[in-house]
Amino acid sequence: MTTATTRNGDRRISPVFVGILAVTAVTGWATWTGFAAQPGLAVFLFVTAAWIVSLCLHEYAHARTALHSGDITVGAKGYLTLDPLKYTHALLSIVLPVIFVIMGGIGLPGGAVFIERGRIHKRWQHSLVSAAGPLTNVLFAAVCTAPFWLDALDGVPAAFQYALAFLALLQVTAAILNFLPVPGLDGYGVVEPWLPHDVKRQVEPFASFGLLFVFALLWVPSVNAVFFDAVDAVLRGLGVSDFDTYCGQNLYRFWQETNEYCAVSR
Repeated sequence: MTTATTRNGDRRISPVFVGILAVTAVTGWATWTGFAAQPGLAVFLFVTAAWIVSLCLHEYAHARTALHSGDITVGAKGYLTLDPLKYTHALLSIVLPVIFVIMGGIGLPGGAVFIERGRIHKRWQHSLVSAAGPLTNVLFAAVCTAPFWLDALDGVPAAFQYALAFLALLQVTAAILNFLPVPGLDGYGVVEPWLPHDVKRQVEPFASFGLLFVFALLWVPSVNAVFFDAVDAVLRGLGVSDFDTYCGQNLYRFWQETNEYCAVSR
């Protein structure tokens, strides 16, 4: 009886996550209705809260897939509650990604939950555990852009449209970065089970520097241009224009002057 109760508690949705969902809903409503005196502030709160929700779902996807692949310890660690405070690297998983969104409009991949890989025996399961997180970002991007690729924007307020576009940009950047086969990122976790043991041993010491290396490369103008050209191409394929994402980021940075072409009336 006690064991069953504990197991149910390990999987019960955290009040912290419910609170974040509530903030997302309220600020989304404020963005849609123009309730806020400053539309940019509503967009900022809505996109930030929704981004944190996506980060929680990203980590949850890793944990849930690991559970079904053999790692039964993820429940006791609190990973199935969607509580961002339960993740092993709360700073990497939540705080830094939010800071990068505010500073540069880039969806920073979060720090992975701790998976006991020894409990997972099949290579394809290891790959699936790693892929589950960024696939969640792909799904989130598809949902955010649904009004665009379904041509269902009639009646959607401009501020909400721009907010969805910017949120989609964050999801696409996170998915692309996460799927890079660089040590320390999920993309490497996908291919690692299939690599020769000698290669894995040689690469292992560099895993903690992989993300730093990627973002150092993004500071190189030519690399940055290629990366965002790819992001923009994906978004255009989903029906989102460069103007939508630009105005979304412009409104998101409410502390800066809003471009006159992006200004929305209440």
